[in-house]
Amino acid sequence: MKKIILCAICALCGLTASAQAKFGHVNTQEIIHAMPEFATARTEIEKLTQQYETDLKSMQDELQKKAEAFEKDEATLPEPIKTRKNQELQDLYQRIQQTYQDNQQALAKAQQEKLQAISEKVLTAIKSVGQDGGYVYIMETGAGIPYISTTLSTDVTAQVKAKLGLK
Repeated sequence: MKKIILCAICALCGLTASAQAKFGHVNTQEIIHAMPEFATARTEIEKLTQQYETDLKSMQDELQKKAEAFEKDEATLPEPIKTRKNQELQDLYQRIQQTYQDNQQALAKAQQEKLQAISEKVLTAIKSVGQDGGYVYIMETGAGIPYISTTLSTDVTAQVKAKLGLK
């Protein structure tokens, strides 16, 4: 009997505690896309991408010119020179491939670094809104969560934007 009463008391305490709990949801993608830091980061990444593409294009043009010159003169060249020029073309091709891979890695790293700084700033603002508003949880709406009740949960996206000085 005591166990049943104890269970009933615990259940009532749990219901009253959850009735007072505040839950929020936020759309961080909307916030990040509204941040001037995101626009700056995107512009910097686009410039870096164009620079890498220009460098690769010049390397590819060089390879193409050398390949065309080799094909034109191939019939008249002695065998040792053909072998050397063919090796030069293969080396240049491999250098282009390596440069492409290095550029992709550098772009990924630059994107990660820039977005990490932005994400940390947003997370700090979300934590601040959560503490100031007395929220138990603030969940991301775009995180693949199957369901968030918009009537039982408060959208704090605008509050986080305000905390970050965004409109």
